Amino acid sequence: MNFPLYIAKRYLFSKSSNNAINIMTLIASGGVIIASAALLIVLSVFAGLKDFSLQYSSFVDPDLKLFPTEGKSFQWQEDDARALQNINGINSYSKIIEERIFIKSDNKNLVATLKGVDANYLNVTNIDSMVTKGGWITPGSNDVVSGWGISNNLSFGIINYLQPLSLYVPKAGVGQASTPKGYYNSVFVNNVGLFQINEELNNKYIFSDIELAKQLLNYSDAQLTAIEIKLEPNTDENAIRTQLETTFGTKFNIKNRAELNDALYKMLNTENLAIYLIFTLVIIIALFNVIGAIIMMILDKKKSLNTLFNLGTESKTIKSIFFLQGSLMTIVSGLIGVTIGLIIVFLQQSFDLVMLTPDLAYPVRLNAFNVLVVLATIFILGIVASKIASQRITPSLIKS
Repeated sequence: MNFPLYIAKRYLFSKSSNNAINIMTLIASGGVIIASAALLIVLSVFAGLKDFSLQYSSFVDPDLKLFPTEGKSFQWQEDDARALQNINGINSYSKIIEERIFIKSDNKNLVATLKGVDANYLNVTNIDSMVTKGGWITPGSNDVVSGWGISNNLSFGIINYLQPLSLYVPKAGVGQASTPKGYYNSVFVNNVGLFQINEELNNKYIFSDIELAKQLLNYSDAQLTAIEIKLEPNTDENAIRTQLETTFGTKFNIKNRAELNDALYKMLNTENLAIYLIFTLVIIIALFNVIGAIIMMILDKKKSLNTLFNLGTESKTIKSIFFLQGSLMTIVSGLIGVTIGLIIVFLQQSFDLVMLTPDLAYPVRLNAFNVLVVLATIFILGIVASKIASQRITPSLIKS
């Protein structure tokens, strides 16, 4: 039998004759339980909020996107298309032209990003499911679909032939034009739909057919700015990247959905780390109660410790008794707290206890990694706190 562990369990689970010691122990244990449950709940909430924030990017961003390594555009030939189609794991791809333009509606002007897409674009993304008013563009037409933010800023709606939109882009080249219109290309378009994704995208994008974009930008038939790719389900993304790099060499930069939204991912990860550090500080404060409870227990058990010392027990062994007691207290309290946190998160997922809006429950997501992080944090800090408290035991303290 492990003698220090046996004594530590007796001290932990048996009541002390001093009621103040019992109350101090309950407070210390309760603080660890509440702190560990709160940490797990908050991390689960942020995991849910992260999923909620990123789910909208899946409607407009592809699995992989190819950009030219040099310049803003590239030539896409039939040989390139055949080479891409021969790569296993690619479900479909879409040819893209993307450029900053000016939009004019009546006397209002706005800078936005025109995204010209081909008929295959809806096989790569689900942007059409985010069109909340009107419909998607008809291939080969002068139809456009705008974000709600652009629509609000320029005060236009859908299918209003009496109020067409004008798209402008400066002409490439040098020299002086004979008229003001010689400095830019323009085209009249009709807005047939409005999409609602998030504030940034609603104020940024206007979609058109790729042929209209080529006309406006004076692009050749084979000239593109990007290729967007949808992968087959359960396909190894890294393997596809390797095949693309082998096929096209250094012609393209390849980005996945996370890399296309790297600023958003960094912001969410930073917020998650900040919250973790804040609640870790709360746990550290709670563990001061554990240190206090152990020291109070040491003082309360001085006579028993003196007896053990006189019977030949080394001070090192006596230290290990209270080290194990403090460690057991934090481990048991941490497990109870994590269990309570899991129950609360499960209840929120199942019964929508807390609502963001009348129709939207507060998003939470159980994550095994978060559970491990909470347990590791509690155990490590609890062991450190127990070590600090047990170092208060000295031969002079035991003999006094």
